[in-house]
Amino acid sequence: MTVQLDDLVCSAKRCRNTAVWALLWNNPKIHDAPRRKTWLACDDHLDHLSTFLGARSFLKETVPVSDLPRSGGGGEAPRTAT
Repeated sequence: MTVQLDDLVCSAKRCRNTAVWALLWNNPKIHDAPRRKTWLACDDHLDHLSTFLGARSFLKETVPVSDLPRSGGGGEAPRTAT
């Protein structure tokens, strides 16, 4: 199944906006250094989610969702909030 960019939803609680940013992070206490988890953000919630992850030293990189690997390329597609 191919995920369309319009199908990616912001990870902020109760937000249903289309995600335009991917926040790549890990918790060094439980994840290996190269592992990256992904939260998605709309423009409205980018600062809030970045601040949350940054305060815990979890945030590693922020990239546009268009730069994420596509499904079918060997990796998992980013998960959307449910």
